[in-house]
Amino acid sequence: MAKQFVADIKDRDTVNSVFLVKDKIMAMAKNGKPYMNLRFMDKSGEVDAKIWDNTDVLDKMFDKDDFVQVRGKASVYMNKMQVVVAEIAKIPEEQVNLADFLPESPRPIAEMRQELEQVVAGLGNPFLRGLMDLFLGDQAFMELYCMAPAAKGMHHVYLGGLLEHSLALVKLVRAIVPLYGAGINEELLVVGALLHDVGKIHEMSFERAFDYTDAGKLLGHISIGVELVEERIRQVAGFPRELGILLKHMLLSHHGQYEYGSPKRPKTIEATILNYLDDMDSKINGIRAHIAKESASSSRWSMYHRLYDRYFFKSNGMEEQLEVQTLPEELPPQKQSVEARPESRPAQRQEKAHFCNQPLKALENLDLF
Repeated sequence: MAKQFVADIKDRDTVNSVFLVKDKIMAMAKNGKPYMNLRFMDKSGEVDAKIWDNTDVLDKMFDKDDFVQVRGKASVYMNKMQVVVAEIAKIPEEQVNLADFLPESPRPIAEMRQELEQVVAGLGNPFLRGLMDLFLGDQAFMELYCMAPAAKGMHHVYLGGLLEHSLALVKLVRAIVPLYGAGINEELLVVGALLHDVGKIHEMSFERAFDYTDAGKLLGHISIGVELVEERIRQVAGFPRELGILLKHMLLSHHGQYEYGSPKRPKTIEATILNYLDDMDSKINGIRAHIAKESASSSRWSMYHRLYDRYFFKSNGMEEQLEVQTLPEELPPQKQSVEARPESRPAQRQEKAHFCNQPLKALENLDLF
């Protein structure tokens, strides 16, 4: 049976396919009856699901991160798609095509890796170039760096998301720096953009579902990233001590505020720029992904976004602009002006043969004179 992807599920569809269990929570209804909250996923997206009956038995049959064969019915509830499960069974991993279940960046990873190499090749500072060459020359590191998501749930939540996000920041850096003239270390900013989230290669696990590793939960990507950078700085002969401090400060402060998990607040121009660009790119990607999840909803407003504590208005005026651009160049005949239709102009009035402004003129031919 062909794979039925989450993104293709429509209201009232019969669902019969294999999914990955991303979340599994037992809950209690108001009438005291237990039910199961589930979230299924594949590479096209995620969908909520409910099991209302026989939950005690089914709870023992599968766990989070298992592949399951699901049969049920889809419906839109509160402007959000969900599946009411009728049957569910665990499927061995060897019977599953893993490529169907982890979402990937819309940009080809090979293309992004080539762009990364071009960025590094263009660095003029020999120490920053030497540092990045060490990272690019580490095959094990590069496999993780090119495949890791940028986060578990907030932004760029797909394979290749970390690399896509980092390259986006490089483009933003190169667009912003010229606006402020001299005095900003653009190459330091570029390397900071490429390495600010480097610790996520060990903070995140992404072989099946996206989750945090033990090291990620205990240390976090900022601490891990600083360790990775320091380890390679020591391998670059003569790397300036202050340049290393400035680079590591960018990693330590890129979250901006203590309450956002930042060990330090930005205290250089470069660190401040990186903080704001990182925040902007992650938010734009996260908001667009949040809205895209509700393609089945006709509402002009998104569902509530817990992290941003708000709803988002989906329309931005582009639909109206498109309608204006696609109007026919000529109005329908009934709406054309008289001036626009030469054929509709009134004909010149011709005098009737019997009419004359000289009352006696018509009598000239009579034999009265």
